[in-house]
Amino acid sequence: MKAVALYGTAGVLVLSGLTALAAAPPGSADTSAGPHMEGVNAAGTATAPAAGTAEAAGTLAAATRAAAAGIAFGACPKSEGLPASVRCGSIRVPLDYARPDGEQISLTVSRAHATGKPADRQGALIYNPGGPGASSMFFPMATAVPAWKPLAAAYDLVGYAPRGVGRSAPLSCEDPARYAKPPTTAPIHPSEAFKQKKIAEAKAYAEGCADRAGPALRQYNSLNNARDLDVLRAALGERKLTFMGASYGTYFGAVYATLFPSHVRRMVFDSAVDPDPAKIWYRDNLDQSLAFERRWTDFRTWVALHDKAYHLGTDASDVLAGYETARARLAEHPAGGVGPAQLQSAFLQAGYYDDVWPATARALARYLRGDPKPLIKLAAPDPATAKADENGTAVYTAVECNDAQWPADWRVWDADNTALARRAPFETWDNVWMNLPCAYWPAPRQQPLDVRSSDGALPPTLILAAERDAATPYPGALELQRRLRGSVLITERGAGTHGIGGGPNTCVNRYLDDYLLTGRTPVGGGGVGAAPRRGPRWGGPGGGGPGRAARDGREPRSVRRSASRPSPPARRPRGGPGCGRRRR
Repeated sequence: MKAVALYGTAGVLVLSGLTALAAAPPGSADTSAGPHMEGVNAAGTATAPAAGTAEAAGTLAAATRAAAAGIAFGACPKSEGLPASVRCGSIRVPLDYARPDGEQISLTVSRAHATGKPADRQGALIYNPGGPGASSMFFPMATAVPAWKPLAAAYDLVGYAPRGVGRSAPLSCEDPARYAKPPTTAPIHPSEAFKQKKIAEAKAYAEGCADRAGPALRQYNSLNNARDLDVLRAALGERKLTFMGASYGTYFGAVYATLFPSHVRRMVFDSAVDPDPAKIWYRDNLDQSLAFERRWTDFRTWVALHDKAYHLGTDASDVLAGYETARARLAEHPAGGVGPAQLQSAFLQAGYYDDVWPATARALARYLRGDPKPLIKLAAPDPATAKADENGTAVYTAVECNDAQWPADWRVWDADNTALARRAPFETWDNVWMNLPCAYWPAPRQQPLDVRSSDGALPPTLILAAERDAATPYPGALELQRRLRGSVLITERGAGTHGIGGGPNTCVNRYLDDYLLTGRTPVGGGGVGAAPRRGPRWGGPGGGGPGRAARDGREPRSVRRSASRPSPPARRPRGGPGCGRRRR
């Protein structure tokens, strides 16, 4: 279950954020985070850590130290690729919160100061793009985007690399040189021999994680990501947190809201993971594979509607036939590092973002007509990113494997996914191979936290969701809304792009801006609909249309990662369908 950092057609980040109250004096960390009990309830799911547990005490101790120390911001390392206007620093957090005075690790942080009047500053706006395994160190660059000026004026824009990611105590499970594999196959109905090969690879990968990380491996998990966020809040001098997370960022954001409800000021959950403990993470991935099949059909239907541009056929089945022809050819004769697995990974991105549809369709059409260059550009692995990709995959695997119990019997995986692949062949088995190390994971597993809030425990929160999102299927947003009392769900009807905050739908953005800048949610709470965005333009006879640079540590595998936004309006009336579609 992975999400990417979101970019627009000019490489501009689609951002969301976090708001906070005025800075609290050092050492004033709020200890009234509600009932905390890190145990297991009668249903077998973990409950919120109680004030008396070692981890809760360790978090309080770490946050108190961080509030006193603050963050020494200075010039960013060249490796971050950030402009001089962005400043960088780091915070220290315990590797193990049960031992707050034991081994410490450093997390990198980036910040751009609020550009408005000091009297109008609302605090720090922190963003997480998901993953697990993605960094938001890029986030402060939003100050240079005109559409983001209202938020940049009101907030310090703060990004960070979670534990294990980038320079934040980086995690690795194998040599990056091995990670950049040559062209590989990806059968949609694998043979028994192929399955046994992938089982051996999964076991070796899990062993590699244990060998390289040692006892620290178990400390890369969502509970610690939430605790780290509270330490970051304190280090920034913020009494309360306003946070926006996308995809996986919604999950550990919801974990944070469960652990520290009285520390929350405002929270936005963009493209929500289903937090039901019974779904984390095995069944969430089954749901995701099924949802990608629907989006794969959406993409093929769109290509068929533009047959005059791509000449791939006038029906979705014609487009599928062309794709299968390309798979077969690449299996026999890979093109520039692209085999069937690389082809599938590249086309999976069309399930995330419909603005890559034109370039993706063009690459397939050109390849079938004898020109492999657009496909190679689209799908070939980049050796320059192998180290970052390996790191992101390691963090993704460690967090998801540590967070929950996974089936340890291969026969369960085989039966579930063989049945699913009959309905959803496009992504099912590829998703299995990505997650299969969790069947053989050497570190202790946790029980997923029972994410929820009681009446009045949280301030109003905002959930954003696209109705046809594949990476985080829409029922997950409904489940999160049910569990977080007082939350309001904004639904982009008929749309499927993953990560909708700050995108081209002005209706969605009016609600988002109004919430982040005023704290108001639509009248009456509950759910509000937003008209869908138009589908992407086909881009002209030879054009590729707009592209999206979507990359994080796990890209281009599954839930993995021109902000054209209006100025925040006055409070909108209830009933989003009154919002129109975006203009072109």
